[in-house]
This record gives sequence, C-alpha cells and structure tokens, in this order.
Amino acid sequence: MAGNSFGEAFRFTTWGESHGPAIGCVVDGVPPRIPLEAADLQGWLDARKPGQSRFTTQRREPDQVKILSGVFEGMTTGTPISLLIENQDQRSKDYGDIADKFRPGHADYTYWQKYGIRDYRGGGRSSARETAMRVAAGGIARKVLGHVLPLPVSIRGALVQMGPHKIDRANWDWAETTENPFWCPDSVAAKDWEGYLDGLRKAGSSIGAVIEVVAAGVPAGLGEPVYDKLDADLAKAMMSINAVKAVEIGAGLEAAALSGEENADEMRKEGNRVVFTSNKAGGVLGGISSGQDVVVRFAVKPTSSILTPRKTVDRHGQETEIVTKGRHDPCVGIRAVPVGEAMMAIVLADHLLRQRALCGNIEN
Repeated sequence: MAGNSFGEAFRFTTWGESHGPAIGCVVDGVPPRIPLEAADLQGWLDARKPGQSRFTTQRREPDQVKILSGVFEGMTTGTPISLLIENQDQRSKDYGDIADKFRPGHADYTYWQKYGIRDYRGGGRSSARETAMRVAAGGIARKVLGHVLPLPVSIRGALVQMGPHKIDRANWDWAETTENPFWCPDSVAAKDWEGYLDGLRKAGSSIGAVIEVVAAGVPAGLGEPVYDKLDADLAKAMMSINAVKAVEIGAGLEAAALSGEENADEMRKEGNRVVFTSNKAGGVLGGISSGQDVVVRFAVKPTSSILTPRKTVDRHGQETEIVTKGRHDPCVGIRAVPVGEAMMAIVLADHLLRQRALCGNIEN
C-alpha cells in the first residue's frame, strides 16, 4: 500500500488501523541534539483525542504516546524516531451489521474496488484514528522549527464555520479557542453552535465545517518552485486529512471576485525591512513564503456515519439500506483543528530543512 509517507527532508510514515492493537509512525530527518520527550508531544495529542465533550465521538482513548527509538538521554540522535499509541477502546462489534455493506460517503466502496478486501471495523486504515500520529509527528515538527529558527513560529487553528453558520471576524479572539469545545475564536458564535450541534447530535445527523490555520513568524524564503511550492505542499497536506474536500490559501476563492488593485498586497519600507499592507496571498508568493502570516483554510464534509437510513449496495451487488451505529463525531471538523495545525508544522519544518540544505541558515 503506497502513499503512507509525507515530506522530503522531514518525512514521516504512519501505520495501523482504527481497531487494530496500535497505531504508530516513524519520523525521519530530525536533526540531532534536539531535546525531546513524550511529554512534548502529549499536549498536542490531548487536544485531538476523542471523548472530551458531548460534541465529539465518545470513544475513550487516552492516546498515550511512547517513543521507541531515535531519542537518547532526552535528545534526538538524528536517527528515525518511532512512535507508538496503543488502541484501548475499540468496539468492533458496532460494525458487525455493516460488514457486507458499503457506507455512503465512506471509503468502503473504493477500498473494496482497489484491494478486493477492506477492514470494515471503523474504516481500518481510512479512519480518522490515523490522524493521531500526524499530531504526534507535528509535535516533533514544532520542536524542529524551534530548534532551527532564531525566533519562534506560532501555529494556531480555529473553526470559523459550522455548516452555514460563520463566525463574525470582528469578534476574533485567539484566547477564546481554548474556552469552548469548538476551537471557535468568536464567543458569540460558539454559544449559538452549542444548541445547533446538540440538535444534530440528538437526531443522529452531522454537519461540516471550515477550519483556518495561521502560522505567524514564518521567515521569508521557504518553498521549492516550481512543483514543490510551499502553498502546493500545504494544499496537499490539508487535502490528505480525512474528510477534507477543499483548501484555500489566503483570500482563496474570494480572490476570483477581486480586482487587481484589491488583490495586490502593497509593500512599503519600514526601517530596514519590507512590510505588506494586506495579506490576500496568505503569506506565499510564487510558492515561496513572504514573511507574512501563512494562512490556510480547509473545508471538512459532514461525518458520513449517521443514524438516518441511507440507500446503498452490498459487496454482492444487491441494493439495500444502511444505518451506521457506533460512536461518531456529529461534526468531525472540531477535532480536525489540531490535525490542521500539525500538518502546517510538518510542511514548514520540511521546507525549513530543505531551505537550510540549499541556502544555509535562514533568519526570521
């Protein structure tokens, strides 16, 4: 099975299934002598793990990460870092009724067509359970960024739209993202979303969301034109997250409605440095970081596992109906926020190491 690795200079490979004994990953390309212990990664994993509110799946996984290799006496050695998380709360029996049926919106049918076999227990390899290892790898990527760069990079994500309901950007407050269960920067919208999502949850339905990830303090110069542009790799990174159906950089689709004058991020001199008066480009010009905030948004579709009967077919080609029981997220976009942050960190760390190899050390 190809396609389980991501990155070039900073590269990680994940393995494992939703209902297997464990999931894990191997991270390669990490420079030596970076302080690293499991606690450095656990905080990020705790932000993603399920069962933290009534608005996410009630599967109870502690997601305790173990470092199996690549670290000696609290320091990275420059060799591959192997990470392991044991699965502890699988309920494979929840999926017994759908073993022969393809769930609409899921990867069941396409996996069956590709491989002639599929793990129906929670989706196996296609499950969002895999994203826990992305978050762990993202924690290592953050350590790399902090080790190589003279000034810190801040990577933060927020849920900016739930279904048709958008935040009011005039109310944006990063501090609010840790004060509500939605990672929402608008306290008013977060309160409204509670009742909205409660209704969907009780009805056994689901809804989609839009997540925005912002990286501040990224130095200019990251990106490898023409085919490994920074924004191209960011788009691939976010599109590789489960259930993501669209990605925007900066103004994104709205740029199509702007005039050239409106879209131009004008520049001026401030002391010894160049500054921009706007950021429609999302911090990337010609595939290379400009020194502005790198801004990415991605849209997550509604969770496909719902209690409303849906028409489908089984593996014998017979038409039937299906109801997906078990424990599922009414809005999977909520737990995608830490995953988006992790993928941002991974792409930046990868391009930072590639830039250092090509051009030497870089200054913020």
